[in-house]
Amino acid sequence: MCGRFVITSPPEALRRIFGYAEQPNFPPRHNIAPTQPIPVVIIENGGRHFRLMRWGLIPSWVKDPRQFSLLINARSETVLEKPAFKNAIRRRRCLVPADGYYEWQAAGGRRRPFFVYRRDKQPFGLAGLAETWMGPNGEEVDTVAIVTAPASRDLAVLHPRVPVTIGLDDVARWLDCSEDRAEPVMALLVGPQEGSFAWHEVSTRVNHADNDDPQLLLPITDEQRAAEEAPKPSKRPVRKAPPVVTDDGQGSLF
Repeated sequence: MCGRFVITSPPEALRRIFGYAEQPNFPPRHNIAPTQPIPVVIIENGGRHFRLMRWGLIPSWVKDPRQFSLLINARSETVLEKPAFKNAIRRRRCLVPADGYYEWQAAGGRRRPFFVYRRDKQPFGLAGLAETWMGPNGEEVDTVAIVTAPASRDLAVLHPRVPVTIGLDDVARWLDCSEDRAEPVMALLVGPQEGSFAWHEVSTRVNHADNDDPQLLLPITDEQRAAEEAPKPSKRPVRKAPPVVTDDGQGSLF
C-alpha cells in the first residue's frame, strides 16, 4: 500500500521530467499524508498540466463524503470492477510525482517504518486515478488515489503491496485517456522490478503527520531505536494535595 510519501526534488526538475506547462513553486515535503493536497500531473485540453488534488478519492456519485470511506489506494487487480475506480481508470489517469515513500514492517509485535526510494535516487511518478466531486452547492473538489500492486520478491519483505510506478517511457501512454479505454494500460499496473528500489529503517517520528523535516529520511541509529523501543513509564494521575487552611482570625466555620 502507500500511506505516506515524499517529494524533495526541486519544482523545476520535476517540471522538466514530467513536462507540464505550469511553473509551480512548492516546498519539499518529507511526510505527505492522506487528505492533504498533493501535486498531480494530468492531461487536460490536449496538454500536460500540474494540479493540486486532495489525496483520498471521492467518486462523483457520492452524495455525502462524510459517509464515504477514504480511498487513498486502488488495487490494480480490481480497478476495472470497483465502481469507485472503473470510470477514472478509463478517463482520469494521472501521475503523482514522488522521491520516495514510507512503508511499515510488522516484526516482533512492533511496526517499524522504512523509507523506500529508487536505487538511483531519481524521482518517479506514481500511477494515480483522479475524480472531481461536486457538492450540492456547486463546490468542486479534485481528488486522487494511488494505484497499488503486488510487491516484487525483495520489497515483499516490507509489505506485500507497493505503489505502481510509471516509467518515463510509459508516461505518455499512461496519461493518454483519449481512447476512453483502460485495456491499453493495464500491463503497466505492476510493482517496480526487483532490485530497482532500496530502503532503510527510519525513526518512528514519521508516524506523526505533523513531523515534516529532512531528518525523517535519515537511517535510524542504534541509539534511536533503543530509545524508541524502551518501555514508556506509566503515567499515573497526580493527586493534588488539599489546600492548607490558615486561621485568619475572622472565625470562619469552614
